[in-house]
Amino acid sequence: MGNRALKRRVAGLRLRIEEHEAKIANEKHQVKPDNGLITHWQVDIEAFTVSMQRALKRLG
Repeated sequence: MGNRALKRRVAGLRLRIEEHEAKIANEKHQVKPDNGLITHWQVDIEAFTVSMQRALKRLG
């Protein structure tokens, strides 16, 4: 992947992390939050973070 593609990937992953954090916040404010969904989104955020760190490492 070139630098431009890596930068787009990082930007996309940051957006996905923000979206998932918003979903978690929204779900926690529900009367009966679905802890399974929250856990799933947290795992996704961890995976996005690892992927983003790898891309940033390649960028230098």
